[in-house]
Amino acid sequence: MSYRIYLVEDDENLNLVLTSYLKKEGWNVVSFLNGLDAERSISTPPDLWILDIMLPDIDGYQLIKEIKSATPSIPVIFISARDADIDRVVGLELGSDDYLPKPFLPRELVIRARNLLDRFNTNASAISNLSPYAINDNSRVVKLGEKIIDLTSKEYDLLIYFAKNPSIALSREQILNHVWGNDYFGSDRVVDDLVRRLRKKMPDLDVETVYGYGYRVNKS
Repeated sequence: MSYRIYLVEDDENLNLVLTSYLKKEGWNVVSFLNGLDAERSISTPPDLWILDIMLPDIDGYQLIKEIKSATPSIPVIFISARDADIDRVVGLELGSDDYLPKPFLPRELVIRARNLLDRFNTNASAISNLSPYAINDNSRVVKLGEKIIDLTSKEYDLLIYFAKNPSIALSREQILNHVWGNDYFGSDRVVDDLVRRLRKKMPDLDVETVYGYGYRVNKS
């Protein structure tokens, strides 16, 4: 499948190298050397953003806020040469779906990009409702009646995980591995924050806390 990729990297040489590797996958790549040019393209979203944090005008943190505000379900890979631990945590808090510290092999970026694209664009059948919410996994749209519920990509992934495992107690570790991946290093308390945000956006969802373990969604 010919996915559309937006690459935002101000190092011209690295930009050219990464663009070349991504195009070899048959993907349509649009590259940007600064944040302002990328910002103007948010209204015509790609299938995936690859976003450097350190840019010469607006930084990647500001840019991802605008991207996730406009298109919360579009995945973003953060790349950075700064403090890896801090950037990883802040990036995840702002909604990034993966993080890659510099220096890295271009092939690793391609693999991570493919994994995200496959996960976000799998042509799965629509999932049964979690009453009163209707979930269509083909379009990644969640509705309450006719109202669309705006979810970030990770909020949506958590909801789908709950929907596929109704009435099952899921541990924080299980949720962490499913939503963030097995290579995530950090506190499992990010799960609690994600659940809190999902509860706020979907107050009629019956999310039960299993104290000392994790969470369970009870299907009506």
